[in-house]
Amino acid sequence: MSLYLQHFGLRESPFRITPHTDFFFTGANRGPTLDALIYAITQDEGIVKVTGEVGSGKTMLCRMLLERLPAHVETLYLANPSLSRQEILGAIADELGIPTDGKATHSLTRALQDALIERYAAGKRVVMLIDEAHAMPAVSLEEIRLLSNLESKANKLLQIALFAQPELDERLAANDMRQLRERITQHFSLAPLKPQDVASYIEFRLRAAGYHGPNPFTEAAVKLIAEISEGLSRRINILADKALLAAFATGSHKVDSAEIRTAAQDARFSPLQQKPGFNAKPLLWGIAGASLAALLLALSFSLGSYTSKPNLPQSEKPGVPPENTSAPATPVVKSPQPTPPSLAPMRVETPENIRFGPLTRQHFAQYQQWIETAPRQHYFIQLLATDANHSGEIEGFLARSAQLIEPAELRAYRSSLSGRDRLGVIYGDFPSREAASAAMQNLPESIKAAQPFPRQVSKLR
Repeated sequence: MSLYLQHFGLRESPFRITPHTDFFFTGANRGPTLDALIYAITQDEGIVKVTGEVGSGKTMLCRMLLERLPAHVETLYLANPSLSRQEILGAIADELGIPTDGKATHSLTRALQDALIERYAAGKRVVMLIDEAHAMPAVSLEEIRLLSNLESKANKLLQIALFAQPELDERLAANDMRQLRERITQHFSLAPLKPQDVASYIEFRLRAAGYHGPNPFTEAAVKLIAEISEGLSRRINILADKALLAAFATGSHKVDSAEIRTAAQDARFSPLQQKPGFNAKPLLWGIAGASLAALLLALSFSLGSYTSKPNLPQSEKPGVPPENTSAPATPVVKSPQPTPPSLAPMRVETPENIRFGPLTRQHFAQYQQWIETAPRQHYFIQLLATDANHSGEIEGFLARSAQLIEPAELRAYRSSLSGRDRLGVIYGDFPSREAASAAMQNLPESIKAAQPFPRQVSKLR
């Protein structure tokens, strides 16, 4: 956690850049956009597209959708768009719990359609949210168009929402993309915050983090943040966070233009559009960055062992799985421990001869014990997923995570439902998506950085 929390009377960091739905800003037309998205996704029959610059809040909006969509809407979240056509089908099949068994593209598409028809008959809608869609290969975008054709006699079976940078609009303008372009019935754009909205945004984030005093940011500071950030919420967060740290370092409770300039020099933002005559000065940037680094180093010596932990309840029996799997598992933060020695490098091998570390094998066993009795309608938090030959990545992730959250609730699994040999790390057992989402917000920041999301137990079977 940030060093300045106690100094400013904050409960948690107000300007972290990882999406945290408690910090969703409904001003600057964000709230109405979310409402319109929910309506379009649940009522419309075309593809929905949301575009915005890097750091404009697209991923936050996507996370809000995951939480706010009605219970009868089943969501499929595709965080890695750089997949081939077959891999996309496999990923969807994995999410829907459909065995692929090496099926060809045509057979897999038919199996997906049958599964979607079953859900439609049960009164459910299925929505696929694709983040960073501008990075999708052309053949994968074409597969998205074909998937949008899956339908019953009267309705589309799969609703698709694309979240992308403006580059997607440029790609869709090409003549060979006109079929996909014409299937997009709703277009939403996240514009940068206007200068008058930046002050409201900063004030909102501070209050959401538990701040009760007068706004520490002066009018001049807010004006400078709006100018330097160009209205992008991620940049606003970075500038505000660094400026609070700079004020804390000098013992001040006020953030003025000087702190913003220091933050801007350290952030080294590039303009959204290169301006004529713009000439970066790397030497000045380097001096500013070195100054801030020296300041932080001095702080680390003066503060000694100062640390902050999220306010999370400790389980009654740490390290012991709960007997009642219907009760939601609450993330438990363990006491800070020294970073363990680096694990021996694990040899990357072929899927036929993969060697797993001791932690991975231990959490494989925990998964097998849990999955036998876990109710299909329950949810868990997907922390990580990767190809099976990346066994070293899983072992290292488990080693780090076991120091931060309750290790008894960590589980590792191996699956080939998508047609590929995959490894995953999951956490907890929750009776509903809402309970899983709430617990996800209490995870440590280093784990949130991996962009976890809730999934249903039925997706693993």
